[in-house]
Amino acid sequence: MSTRETSVEGQFYPSNPQDIKKAFAHYNQILEKHFSKDDAIWQLHPRAVIVPHAGYMYSGFTANIALKLIADQDVERIVIIGPSHRVYFKGSSIADCDNYHTPLGDLPIDRKLACQLKEEFGLEYFPDAHHEHSTEVQFPFIKAYKPNVSVEEIVYSDEKPERLAPLIKRLLQDPKTAIVISSDLSHYYNIQKANHLDSICLDAVKGLDRDRLHEGCEACGKIGIEAMMIAAKELGLESVLLDYRTSADASGDKSQVVGYMSAAFVEAK
Repeated sequence: MSTRETSVEGQFYPSNPQDIKKAFAHYNQILEKHFSKDDAIWQLHPRAVIVPHAGYMYSGFTANIALKLIADQDVERIVIIGPSHRVYFKGSSIADCDNYHTPLGDLPIDRKLACQLKEEFGLEYFPDAHHEHSTEVQFPFIKAYKPNVSVEEIVYSDEKPERLAPLIKRLLQDPKTAIVISSDLSHYYNIQKANHLDSICLDAVKGLDRDRLHEGCEACGKIGIEAMMIAAKELGLESVLLDYRTSADASGDKSQVVGYMSAAFVEAK
């Protein structure tokens, strides 16, 4: 049995299971204070979400909203798609392991699905690409909220949205599969410029507007976001923005901030 071991445990998120659970409980306490049980947000049934991937102290709350909503759905597998920060390669890499390790316990990787996607979309397996935080930070949420699902990890580098979109569309044609797209927004601008640049990303996602996305959005996972937007339009999904904030909300430093967004893709009414 092969396992995708953790790479950023104890750095981007706690290695102690109890500390992870405390963090999630804290985020949910905040949600409960701001949203009643009957609030419209809890009536959303997302097929896919966009989440950030910084350290939990900065972006955990924003990611938690989206991942908690996904976990409330009747799904059997969750596919996490994120950009490579460490290594360059052509295309997209799919994890070729049996299990995905988290401090909360292992999650089974859907090997059958991995084989199918390799054959259908020409995906390869670049082991070095899977020491990746953009995907890894999402898995403790999945294990905590949806412990019995199977998972798959796809990391892309030099990829085209038009090539990734059919893969997303194919996955979402199965109602038992959910997609998580991982991306932070702008990096290391002052708060005013960050808010401006990030507003372009937010507008684009809200309107599923690819042209707008290329008018200044500096999301590190823009390829995945655009691919998700293409698939959403073809499948008739609408987007709902869930949360936006920057690292300044946690650090107080407004001179060099990173932006974070979460969004949900739901069936059109």
